[in-house]
Amino acid sequence: MNLHGIFPPLTTPFAADGTIAPAKLRKNIVRYNRLGLAGYVLNGSTGESVLLRWEEIYRLWEAAKEAAAPDKILIAGTGAESTAETIEHTNRAASLGFNAALVRTPHFYKPQMKVDALSEFYLRVADAARIPVLVYSVPIFTNLQVDAHLIARVAQHPNIIGMKDSSGDVEGVRKIIAAAPKGFQTLVGSASTLFESLELGACGAILALANALPELCVEIYDASRSGDSEGAHSLAQQLLAPAKILGPQYGIPGLKYALDRLGYYGGPPRPPLLPLSEAAKLEIDVMLSNLTAPSAHL
Repeated sequence: MNLHGIFPPLTTPFAADGTIAPAKLRKNIVRYNRLGLAGYVLNGSTGESVLLRWEEIYRLWEAAKEAAAPDKILIAGTGAESTAETIEHTNRAASLGFNAALVRTPHFYKPQMKVDALSEFYLRVADAARIPVLVYSVPIFTNLQVDAHLIARVAQHPNIIGMKDSSGDVEGVRKIIAAAPKGFQTLVGSASTLFESLELGACGAILALANALPELCVEIYDASRSGDSEGAHSLAQQLLAPAKILGPQYGIPGLKYALDRLGYYGGPPRPPLLPLSEAAKLEIDVMLSNLTAPSAHL
């Protein structure tokens, strides 16, 4: 399976009463279908995955499958703390027609989540999964970082085809690419290090910012892949301010507000996440208006 390109980890639309709004998700996807995105990730961190019930997640998967264009790759976030539950969710995604599973590291029992335990977890999931598996390293939330040693152990499994590295550690990405077998596909989740990671050999990215700025993210990828490093680097500079403001500064509520401002449906976050202040909205408005050549990307 070719995972090269840019994938947005789609936000989860909620109605005013707090329930999920699958129709809004379908509408966003129909608009994304016209762009150069490689596919979509459902139930990632950006989708407020830990705030959703699994029956809600399944409904959103169904809506995404209905709306996605046939050429778009669908990746489901299926990770849970237990091996058995992860397998259950992964095979539910398979039954709905998803192409791959993104499986985050279990982390609640962090002191025991050493390389041996994580290796066993991923190998068992891969053995039982009816779709290919991607390892998901998101240390900002799990406080566990997947390193090259773990990837070298699990990447030999024929059903573990790649990973998403959201650490933002460019040197770590370099080591993972060097340790993995040929054909293992490394995607990154940090917009601020997108250019550097692509130049090192990452095959693409799963970027929260690709929800709001999909065209710009795709332009950076295309320029890098065509050998235009200078052009890719110049375009990537435009991601730095959005990556900060819509990332660690204001997070999902900020990203959803930007979506609303850009003509997509963002909507409210789910508590305990709080809505934005008026000052935060103004800061995001200024940031969006300051993007270079915004008409080319918005």
